[in-house]
Amino acid sequence: MIQRQISEYIKECMKDYPSIVVFGPRQCGKTTLVQNLFPNFAYANLEDMNTRYLAKSDPEEFFTRYPEPVIIDEIQRVPELLSTVQVRIDKNKKAGQYILTGSQQLSLKNSVAQSLAGRIAIIQMQPLSLAELKQNKIELDRDVQLVSGGMPFLFTKKGLKPFEYYRNYVQTYLEKDIAQIDAVQDLLRFENFMRLLAGRTGQLVNNSALAVEVGVSSTTIGSWLSILEASHIVYILRPWYENRTSQVVKTPKVYFCDTGLVSYLLGIQNPQQMQRDPLLGNVFENLVILEALKTRYNFGAEPDLYFFRNSKGLEVDLILKENRQLSLFEIKSGKALNDEFTKNMQKFYNTFEAHIAKSNNKGTVIYSGETYDSYKDFGYVNFHDVSSLFESKDEPFRLDF
Repeated sequence: MIQRQISEYIKECMKDYPSIVVFGPRQCGKTTLVQNLFPNFAYANLEDMNTRYLAKSDPEEFFTRYPEPVIIDEIQRVPELLSTVQVRIDKNKKAGQYILTGSQQLSLKNSVAQSLAGRIAIIQMQPLSLAELKQNKIELDRDVQLVSGGMPFLFTKKGLKPFEYYRNYVQTYLEKDIAQIDAVQDLLRFENFMRLLAGRTGQLVNNSALAVEVGVSSTTIGSWLSILEASHIVYILRPWYENRTSQVVKTPKVYFCDTGLVSYLLGIQNPQQMQRDPLLGNVFENLVILEALKTRYNFGAEPDLYFFRNSKGLEVDLILKENRQLSLFEIKSGKALNDEFTKNMQKFYNTFEAHIAKSNNKGTVIYSGETYDSYKDFGYVNFHDVSSLFESKDEPFRLDF
């Protein structure tokens, strides 16, 4: 099993809180990880029809059969069980008793907030990061990595077929999660929406344009996008702006949780096709954005990730805001040093210098070439080493009395 960086954060939270909930996309490794970290816990899977019925009909008997400490998998299947968990927590007041997992946040988020506020730590988990693969001596070429993605199953043995895996993944997602949502009446249309959205990876979200192509209303597109975000299929990157000037674009960008999923939805079956595809740069940008997000989540930090674009064409691909200061990043799929890569960061630096984090460089280019600590006031970092740029530099404050 590939060691997951988020493990230490999960163990810390289990020492501090009576319960944790681990959210994340289907098959990203939530259950495998928590069972590996806590092998002596009872385990209940609410995907199982009989277990789900018991949890709904007789919660007390459920906890007799699955006593604390317990892992409850796919808690979104029986959100009403959270009320019983709350009562039992308030009686016991002991840390580390419940681990809940969920792949569909839409129906669960409000229930968690209402029932377990102050009693639970919310943990966001993603597929394997490049850093985790590298720690296990897996360092794939750019186009191989883009097509393969980071779902743990694909790295259990050699010779598995990513395109085939993601085809089954999409069908499972549609049948298990989407088919149960009233807001989606037409699964074929919804799947078409996902494919069209994949073609807009790394671009500004335009609900009206998507509505015309899919054949639904703009309101429906907004609802479907929320469903994808809540089920961790997409990540919405929001813009940074200093004030509310009309010159700054405030529309968000969309990225997918996994580049293998994007590749499948785009019909890209192998690295050779990826190398020739006009969306190579967009999919590569998706890879880097998600690596930054995974790193922040894995170390228990707020994402604090943004992009910048204004009406004059100035754009910075990725901005990390930490301690009220900004770090700038440009993302390029190429392998050669190029002064063109840094022009926008230089312009942004000239305009917002007071906001930029103090360092030896004005910004960093993340690309496919070799790493250089500094070249003409900018760093160049190979995409396999992205995580080192986004690890939180601050130890969390703990109250001591």
